[in-house]
Amino acid sequence: MSTLIQQTLLYMVPLMIVALAGVFAERSGVINLALEGIMIFGAFTGVLFVNLVQQAGWFTPAKESGNWVALQGFEILAMLFAGIMGMLFSLLLAFAAINLKADQTIGGTALNMLAPAIVLFIVRIVANQNVIAMADGDAASWFMLKKSMFGYGRNEDMGFFGMTFLNKTYIATYVCILIYIILSIILYTTKFGLRLRSCGENPQAADSLGINVYKMRYSGVMISGFLAGMGGFVFALTAANCTANGDVAGFGFLALAVMIFGNWKPLNIAGGAFIFGLFKCIAACYSTLDINGDGKYWLVDIGISVHVYRMLPYIITLLVLVFTSKQSRAPKAEGIPYDKGQR
Repeated sequence: MSTLIQQTLLYMVPLMIVALAGVFAERSGVINLALEGIMIFGAFTGVLFVNLVQQAGWFTPAKESGNWVALQGFEILAMLFAGIMGMLFSLLLAFAAINLKADQTIGGTALNMLAPAIVLFIVRIVANQNVIAMADGDAASWFMLKKSMFGYGRNEDMGFFGMTFLNKTYIATYVCILIYIILSIILYTTKFGLRLRSCGENPQAADSLGINVYKMRYSGVMISGFLAGMGGFVFALTAANCTANGDVAGFGFLALAVMIFGNWKPLNIAGGAFIFGLFKCIAACYSTLDINGDGKYWLVDIGISVHVYRMLPYIITLLVLVFTSKQSRAPKAEGIPYDKGQR
């Protein structure tokens, strides 16, 4: 069971943080269909950053294997870099949607097509192949804790909690959860969050109160880009062994589904991300999940085709959207270009 929860967290957290990215953009009034493309770009730039730093000899997991602070600090630094690059990439959508008043759906789709093309082009130049990875070691060298730091000895000595949440986990997972909580509080309890949401509901009324709608929408899209870029790198680190190949397994589109399922509300999104993460975990790890601890892999023994398990997350996505989309309430001004002269 601890393995199941660990694996679910690996898939749940990127979905959750990227779905929140969509919330910030759409609550400000801009449809961000480019989450997939921004994730791809963030995953690539984060892995490229790790690769180049390692090649320069500034940091290698093997050299720093005994320095827990250095290992986790570098992991967080790579996350921040990926987030910043995702934010810069999202400015293309912001400029097109806010300044040029272009169709936001088409703009997001264009970025989804542009991102993998750019990534594969650069990867071919840098690595002379279709994938880029760490120059030294693998992602397992960044496990957060191999021995407990709380005075209990090994993580195994802390029982279920230690084995599930401390053993062979990444600090990126918990950093993302912390950021998710902080930004959710900011969105609903601060003046900035209220202004951002007002621009997605009634930008004319917000403007009449002195709120700069353009500035708030840029802020929403940039925060969205940062979170999606960071989420892309976290996916590459935890689920793809810190590699990038211009693909994030459709997680950007799954995050959109989670956002709609969660009705643009952070708490609901967290629950939705857990459900999708669980089915994604089953799809990826069904052949090694020993639920009862008796050495029997019953998901294999029941004889269902491997293709069915791989389709599960996407089938669940379609079913959930069919039954919940009618109850969804999107921001009223979402996708509508703001015209200052319109009242």
